[in-house]
Amino acid sequence: MNAITETNFPALKFLKRGKVRDIYDVGEYLLFVATDRLSAFDVVMPQGIPSKGKVLTQISAFWFEQTKDIIPNHVVSTNVDEFPAACAPYAETLRGRSMLVKKSNPLSVECIVRGYISGSGWNDYRTNGTVCGIALPPGLVESQKLPELIFTPSTKAEIGIHDENISFNEMIAREGKERSEQVKEVAIKIFKRASEIAESKGIIIADTKMEFGTIDGKLLLIDELLTPDSSRFWPRATYSPGKAQNSYDKQFVRDYLLSINFNKRPPGPVMPDEILKKTADLYQQAVYQLTGKHVA
Repeated sequence: MNAITETNFPALKFLKRGKVRDIYDVGEYLLFVATDRLSAFDVVMPQGIPSKGKVLTQISAFWFEQTKDIIPNHVVSTNVDEFPAACAPYAETLRGRSMLVKKSNPLSVECIVRGYISGSGWNDYRTNGTVCGIALPPGLVESQKLPELIFTPSTKAEIGIHDENISFNEMIAREGKERSEQVKEVAIKIFKRASEIAESKGIIIADTKMEFGTIDGKLLLIDELLTPDSSRFWPRATYSPGKAQNSYDKQFVRDYLLSINFNKRPPGPVMPDEILKKTADLYQQAVYQLTGKHVA
C-alpha cells in the first residue's frame, strides 16, 4: 500500500502545507487533508506511513464528537459527499482522510496537558524538579502518574524548528488572563473526559497537545485532537512506572533515529521498511481500540 505524502488538487485553492496536513481554501470553509507524512523531532521524513492520515482523521473525528458538549469545535463534516462540488474530482483521495472545517483565528500558543511525567517533562524534572516551571513533589519516577493534571503551554514553531515550552504567565501576556484561564479549564476538562474513555478501552493517555481558535471572539477547538501524533498513548496492560513505556505512536521511528545518531535537522534519513510497518501497525491498533473500526 502506497503512502500519500503530498496532495495536489489543481481545482482547489491551496493554502499551506503543515507537518502532516495540506490545507485548501474552499470558500466559506477550509479543507484539511491529513497526508501520510511522518515527522519526528520536528523534521518531516522522506517516507510516509500508509493510511496514517486516515487514522489521524478518524481518531480526531471520534474525539471531537466525544467532547463537543464541553466546547464547540471546527468540524463541519468528514463526509466527502457533503463537501463543496469543487472537491468531487478528488473524492477518492479525500475519503477518510479529510475534514471540512470552519475558518478560525488560531491562538498563538499550543496547549499541552500532562497526566504522567514523560518525555521532555521527565527531562525537566530530573534537572530541576519542575516541569515548565511548575514545581512537582520530589521522588517521582519516569512515567509516574502526576498527583494532578498540569497545563503547560508552548509556542508554535515553523516546520523544522522546535516548539518551546512557556510559562502560564507568558501565555497570559500573549492571550490575556480571561482567555488563558478559559483555555486551561477547557483543556483539562477534555483531557479528563478523554482519559476516562481511553482507559475503558485499554489505553492510557499520558499527555496531549490541543489547539484552540476563535470565531467572532468565541473559543473553539481546532486542528487535530488526541491522536497518536499529538499525544502519548500507552497500553494500560503493560504500564509499569519507573521506565519508558510501550506506546501507540511513532516511538519506533524516534528510537531508530536516535540509534543512528540523527542530528534532528532536515533532511530526514530513509528508514527501513520494518520500522515503517511496525509504526503503521501501531497506528492501526490505536484507531481500532478507540473506535472499534478498522481503517483501510
